[in-house]
Amino acid sequence: MRLSELSGKEIVDINRAERLGVLGQTDLEINESDGQIEALIIPSLKWFGMRKQGNEVRVGWNHIKKIGSDMIILDMDNIEKK
Repeated sequence: MRLSELSGKEIVDINRAERLGVLGQTDLEINESDGQIEALIIPSLKWFGMRKQGNEVRVGWNHIKKIGSDMIILDMDNIEKK
């Protein structure tokens, strides 16, 4: 799958049935040696979609359960906010 195909997909936590954001508003952590995506860095949003300084969640690629046509489903159990 290409990065362009991931862009615009909603990110949803399966455990809380909570929308966390849209890929494109998040950052990706990429391994420089092999180009593989290691994690999604999802900012915590406050009112009107503005970012809070320093509040973010790092979700390892292994926590992604399913990538669908319009959504990315995550299992956010045991993931800590920074």
